[in-house]
Amino acid sequence: MVSSSPSAPRPFPPGVHVPSLTWFRNDKTQEIDWDVQTKHLEFLVSSGLHGIVLAGTNGEAITLTPEEKSKLVRTTREIAVRLGRPDLPITMGCSGGCTRDVIAETVLAHKAGADFALVLVPSYFHFAMDSDAIVSFFEELADSSPVPVVIYNFPGVAAGLDVNSEMLSRLGRHANIVGVKLTCGGIAKVARVAAEFAPHEFATLAGQSDWLVPAMSVGGVGTITGVANLYPRVCLEIFDLFRSGKTKEAEAAQLRLAKMEWGFGKGGINGTKWVVAKLLGYPLEGCHCRRPYPVYADPEKQAWIMGTVQPLQETEQKLSQAATE
Repeated sequence: MVSSSPSAPRPFPPGVHVPSLTWFRNDKTQEIDWDVQTKHLEFLVSSGLHGIVLAGTNGEAITLTPEEKSKLVRTTREIAVRLGRPDLPITMGCSGGCTRDVIAETVLAHKAGADFALVLVPSYFHFAMDSDAIVSFFEELADSSPVPVVIYNFPGVAAGLDVNSEMLSRLGRHANIVGVKLTCGGIAKVARVAAEFAPHEFATLAGQSDWLVPAMSVGGVGTITGVANLYPRVCLEIFDLFRSGKTKEAEAAQLRLAKMEWGFGKGGINGTKWVVAKLLGYPLEGCHCRRPYPVYADPEKQAWIMGTVQPLQETEQKLSQAATE
């Protein structure tokens, strides 16, 4: 029997959400560089994005302590309040090797002021995690979580474990599970979920912005995309064009973005941080991931990612200027 919480939780808001990068000092301990982190969060909040995700994959969640996650949430909320967006939706990545630890992370998220928890399947014991185990994990978690749960389906970092359509059909009926981020690229899953649930009941989000328009065309509500760390307004424009019925314009903008997004996909998190720091003017010595993630130091790779990503910089600047006029 599928359980549910006694009161309806907040639906996951449609739109473009960014998994914020986490910035570290370039020293032996690699503590978070709160000066750069604050500057970056101010940039994201000011851009008009519909929400911010902290401690996701792009935020190097696996390297962060609970205390760091909590401070990231509190800092983001303080910035949002200061910049006139006190109700900005904040999602915190919650993970762990067992159900108990993930529940504890959702409690931490709630106490820090997050609105939602984005949750991967525990995968250390992937060989034992069959469909029943995965469903049971999310249901037990959702029964106890003080914040609504968004399933994070990313087989690439979860030892190949996939939350399939049948599992989503069941999990979507739990009142405290409000959506799924599909970093599996499963466009058919978007359609199947949309055929069964209204977006306010259970929302689907593209895990990358390069298939935002296809996802929205079959019922998706938006995306959680690392590209928005650099080009938030480009992503927002695609979302707004499609929602306003300007599908041809949205499709054309989608194609331009898809070409550029390959830089983030192939470049990895270290390449993404390097090019974001380069184009936003952050100190390059602080763009490295926490070790042992390799440093993005190859000049040929740097030239390639810059050439792939930079073409949309002028468009982003124009959109930014238009927003302030």
